Amino acid sequence: MGFKLERLHPPILLSSKLMQVDQALVARAFWVTMPGHGKILDEFLPLPGPGEVRVRTLYTGISRGTESLVFRGEVPPSQHRAMRAPFQQGDFPAPVKYGYCNVGVVEAGPAALRDRIVFCLYPHQDRYVVPAAAVTPVPERVPLDRAVLAANLETALNVLWDAAPRLGDRITVIGAGTVGCLIARLAGRLPGCVVQLLDVDAGKAAVAASLGVRFVTPDQAAAEQDVVIHASGAPAGLAVALRLAGFEATVVEASWFGARPVSLPLGEDFHAKRLRIQSSQVGAVATAQRGRWNHRRRLSTVMDLLDDPVLDHLISGECTFAELPQVLAELSQNPAGALCQRIVYAGAG
Repeated sequence: MGFKLERLHPPILLSSKLMQVDQALVARAFWVTMPGHGKILDEFLPLPGPGEVRVRTLYTGISRGTESLVFRGEVPPSQHRAMRAPFQQGDFPAPVKYGYCNVGVVEAGPAALRDRIVFCLYPHQDRYVVPAAAVTPVPERVPLDRAVLAANLETALNVLWDAAPRLGDRITVIGAGTVGCLIARLAGRLPGCVVQLLDVDAGKAAVAASLGVRFVTPDQAAAEQDVVIHASGAPAGLAVALRLAGFEATVVEASWFGARPVSLPLGEDFHAKRLRIQSSQVGAVATAQRGRWNHRRRLSTVMDLLDDPVLDHLISGECTFAELPQVLAELSQNPAGALCQRIVYAGAG
């Protein structure tokens, strides 16, 4: 279950006496109050009921592509329902509480989970109450600050399932953002596969090297690819994907463009090469896996995949929770090569 926000405009006013009596009754959460603006507001927490946990957040991560669109108010009306996060409050475009990369420690709840480090698809908030089934324990071998990548890694895994590469395939991943880098890392571990990670920013060469894959700019990329995965978020990147795809190859579209129109060169050799464009979205388990896999099994697998120190290279910055409104405003307008921005809460580390 979620929480009921008593008031948003103006923010909930809590007496200092109440805050001193029981800090656990008060939470601070980041809200997009209007497109392009956000604030950290106070709200009441319910006491956890049977089968629920109260979690104190240690870290959250910004899923920059989607959260930037949400922050700017660019979720198209037709997608308001489809784009709801699991514990979102409010509605698009604003006011809305949005996010899904949360790592914390269980303060109250069933004994088996108490004091455990867990991951939850919850927004940026310092404490929250959810059903125990909504949290996934983070394995002890996985550093808890790396676990903020879990949601993006789950997307990357689902994209590869949709792409269905075969051993020895030539694979191109376009867009060296967080999701693109994670896809490239997973694809690069497939036996015999040759992976190139493409981006217009030559500064991403260093992160590609750390991931163990070849970095290329659009003019350097090898063509005749068996699988091309587009994750740049730029319409021009999808045009490059079509150019690089080989005969009867699959182009997987992992970007989400919001309300932006996309123009594609579907003349030229698109039909002659008999290309296929496959959409991919993490909300549904990939078709080929769906008969045997559910979301919990997929996320459990992601926890095992997080046991990879190379992934630490994808954390490109940190800020405190108090700095989040300003940082997200900046990232939504000028990402400047940012990968995952990690948010640090009081008591972390």
